[in-house]
Amino acid sequence: MDTLAIDLARFQFAFTVAFHIIFPSFTIGLASYLAILEGLWLKTHKEKYIQLYKYWLKIFAISFGMGVVSGIVLSYQFGTNWSVFADKTGPILGPLMGYEVLTAFFLEAGFLGVMLFGMSRVGKKLHFASTCIVAFGTFLSAFWILSVNSWMQTPAGYSINEVGQFIPEDWFAVVFNPSFPYRLVHMLLASYLTTAFVVGAVGAYHLIKAPHNPLAKTMFSMALWMITIVTPLQIIAGDFHGLNTLEHQPAKVAAMEGHYESHQGAPLILFGIPDDDAKQMNYEVSIPKLGSLILTHDINGELKGLDAFPETDHPPVSIVFWSFRIMVGIGFAMLAIGLFSLWLRKQGKLYQPTLFHRLCIAFGPAGFIAILAGWITTEVGRQPFTVYGLLRTADSASPIDVSAVSISLVAFIVVYFCVFGAGFYYLLRLMRKSPTRYEESLDPRLPEGEDVPATIHPNRLTER
Repeated sequence: MDTLAIDLARFQFAFTVAFHIIFPSFTIGLASYLAILEGLWLKTHKEKYIQLYKYWLKIFAISFGMGVVSGIVLSYQFGTNWSVFADKTGPILGPLMGYEVLTAFFLEAGFLGVMLFGMSRVGKKLHFASTCIVAFGTFLSAFWILSVNSWMQTPAGYSINEVGQFIPEDWFAVVFNPSFPYRLVHMLLASYLTTAFVVGAVGAYHLIKAPHNPLAKTMFSMALWMITIVTPLQIIAGDFHGLNTLEHQPAKVAAMEGHYESHQGAPLILFGIPDDDAKQMNYEVSIPKLGSLILTHDINGELKGLDAFPETDHPPVSIVFWSFRIMVGIGFAMLAIGLFSLWLRKQGKLYQPTLFHRLCIAFGPAGFIAILAGWITTEVGRQPFTVYGLLRTADSASPIDVSAVSISLVAFIVVYFCVFGAGFYYLLRLMRKSPTRYEESLDPRLPEGEDVPATIHPNRLTER
C-alpha cells in the first residue's frame, strides 16, 4: 500500500475517533452526575436536585445519541482501511468488542428509555435504578473499549497461529493486560473531570446572569467539589500510569520526555523544540535530575533515550512531546482552579460573579482538550506499531489507493462538521437556557444556596 494512502487512512481514523471520544468521555461522567442528583433528590426531597436532573438529562440524551452515531463509523473503518489489522487481531479484539455490545450497550439502550421517559410512568426507586444502570453501562463500555486498546499497547495472554493471527491463550491476561488497570482509572477520572468542568462552566455562566439562582449555585458548587477532589487523584493516577508506561513502552516515554539520549540523573525537560533529524532538543528549558527522580524515584536513576532503540521503532517525537505537555499543563491548571475555589469558599465569595467565574467558563472545554491530548500521546507514542512491538501500522492497512482514501476522508470531514456541528450548536443552546428564571422581585432575603420556599415558588419561579 502507498505510504501516502496509509498516512491518509491514519488521519481519517484519528479524525473520526477524535470526534467520537468527546461524547463517551462526557456521558460517562454525566451519567454518574445524574445518578447522584436523583439519589440526592430521593434522600433529601429537595426540588433543586430533580430540576437539575431534568435539565442535564436532555443534554445527556443528545450527547449519548451523538456518541453512538460517531462510534459506528469506527467499526467500518476496520474493514475498509485496516482489514489486515482486523484479520490478524480479530480472534482477540472481536470478542472483546462483542462483549461491549452484549453487556454495556444493551444495558444503556435497554434502560435509557425508562430513564428518559419513565419518570411519570414507573416508581421513583425503579427510575433511580434505571439511571444507575445506565451509569454502570457507561462504565462497562469504557471497561471493554479500554481493554481492547490497552491490549494493543501491552499485548498479553496470546499466541500466534500458523497464518499469523493473534489467538487468545488466557482471556484473563488478555483483558487485564499490564497497562489496563492504569489506563481505566486514568480515563474514568478524566471523564469525571471533563463533566465537572462543563457543569461548572454552565453554572458559572448562569451565576453571572443571575447571581441568586440557587440551581446555578448548586451545580457550580458540586462541580468545583468534584474538581477539587478528583484532580489530585488524577495526577497521582497519571504518575502510576507513567511508571507503567516506562516499564512496558520505554520508547514512548523517551519521546514524551524529549530524551534523544540515555541519561543517568536525567533532567525534566519543561519546554524545547524537538529536532528529529539532528536527534536533539533545541532551546531546552529543563530542571536537572528531576526527570529521573519522577520516573525512577532515584535522583541518579537511568532513563533510556531514543538512542537505546532502533531508529525504525521511534515514534514521532514532536507530536508526542507537545501533546503530553498540553495534557499535563491543563491538569495542573485544573488543580489550581480547585484549590482557589476552596479559598473562595472559605471567604464566602464562591458565588459572587468575579473573574473566577469567567475563568471557569473559559475552562469548560479543558477536559476535552486534555483527553484529546492524552489520546494523541498514547496513540502516536505507540507508533510505528498497531500492536506494540508485534504488528506495524504499515503492515496493518488494506490494499486501497490514495484516491479512495482521499474521497472518503473529505466526505467524513464535510459530513462530520455539518452533522456534529449542528449537534454541538444545539447542546450549547440547551446549556445557555437557565433551568430557572427569577423575577426581579425575588425576595433578596433568601439565604444563598437555599431552596426557594414553597410559598413563593409558584409566583417567583418560572421555567424559561
